[in-house]
Amino acid sequence: MNILHMKYAVEVARLGSLNKAAETLLIAQPNISRSIKELEADLGISIFNRSAKGMELTPEGEEFINYAKSILRQIDEVEHHYKSGSPRKQKFSISVPRACYISDAFAKFSQCIGSDPAEIFYKETNSQRTINNVLDKDYKLGIIRYAESYDRFFKSMLEEKGLSYEMVAEFSYVLLMSKESPLAEKDEITFDDLTPYIEIAHADPYVPSLPLSKVVKEELPDNMDRRIFIFERASQFDILSENPETFMWVSPASETILNRYGLVQKGCVDNKRIYKDVLIYKEGYKLSALDKQFITELCEAKRKFLTRI
Repeated sequence: MNILHMKYAVEVARLGSLNKAAETLLIAQPNISRSIKELEADLGISIFNRSAKGMELTPEGEEFINYAKSILRQIDEVEHHYKSGSPRKQKFSISVPRACYISDAFAKFSQCIGSDPAEIFYKETNSQRTINNVLDKDYKLGIIRYAESYDRFFKSMLEEKGLSYEMVAEFSYVLLMSKESPLAEKDEITFDDLTPYIEIAHADPYVPSLPLSKVVKEELPDNMDRRIFIFERASQFDILSENPETFMWVSPASETILNRYGLVQKGCVDNKRIYKDVLIYKEGYKLSALDKQFITELCEAKRKFLTRI
């Protein structure tokens, strides 16, 4: 459908005459007549009844002209917005795992947004949903987390789906617990030491194409009889703070978080598993200024959080 033809039809409908519309638009009357006929052929309807009295809208024509006016009004608004020098809205979107160093980077990044209009999206979820968000939900960036043993699987899958990837960090999980927990008094913690306690766990560990039961078994020690699965990270911290019988496996947390919730973090001598956080985005995507700013803050947070444990 030709936008100019739509404009001609709206003007003819307003004036009720091809000749008057031609004078207003400074276009030869035969050209307008031919354009409207082409528009009617494209749509498969008659927009006007032609008579000695002029051009009268058909019922279908009235409906079309209402749509056309709305479309042309939106086009005018878009043109005015960009031609008037209005600042473009800054946009940033990222889907990430639940991690203190990433949320700290995002908090620092939020201070750099400036005064121009902005739309910022920050989503905490599992790796599969992050991949889907980048592929299908218009998230520009994602960070996925997986155990090192799945490295080949994930890299092959990302390449197959047309996603670029860059290593962000490698680390081992630490244990998070209340300062009042008996575990906090131990100099050395083993898997067996954890058995009497309640584990707080993320509710959505997942590796695409592998059974969830297999993933959970590999991600979590098998010697735990009591677990509470929670999606929301602040609720996890609340429970850890209030219940000294609980603990949680996490990427290293900040002193700010530890002090805020009255928590302690400790290593576990039996935990040898390495995890990877990997930045992903669609192949060919050009990083924006906001993207680069966030990545700068992310690298700074990684150095601050992940080298202390």
